[in-house]
Amino acid sequence: MKAVIQRVKRAEVRSGAQSAAIGPGLLVLAGLERGDTEETCQWAAARIAGLRVFEDPQGRMNLSLQDTGGEILVISQFTLAGSLQRGRRPSFDGAMAPEEARELFGAFADLLEAQWPRVKRGFFREHMEVELVNDGPATFILER
Repeated sequence: MKAVIQRVKRAEVRSGAQSAAIGPGLLVLAGLERGDTEETCQWAAARIAGLRVFEDPQGRMNLSLQDTGGEILVISQFTLAGSLQRGRRPSFDGAMAPEEARELFGAFADLLEAQWPRVKRGFFREHMEVELVNDGPATFILER
């Protein structure tokens, strides 16, 4: 699994008439790869929910979602599993098959919600528009 985690002031995802939005918190773009399991998702959910990436009064990244009351917007992004090592077009050979990924992404979002209940979700296998205001900017990459 690869995840890009952005500390945001706000974020929104739209697909047709559907939308989901958060205020301050984390935008999580999650790419599932072949070989990822529910154990992988449990590890990632616990890591993300406990990240201390919000600033304390001294300006240090010392606070977590639990400390700030922030929200999470989690979006499946299979392109994170793409490889740019050869040629000019990405290879998605390492990406998990869509049917399997749909189930595991749902489990991952559920696990995040079990860690921190203020979770909103993107729309699996939909063309989405994502809008965000990155706070910092602060962007982190989580891989396993």
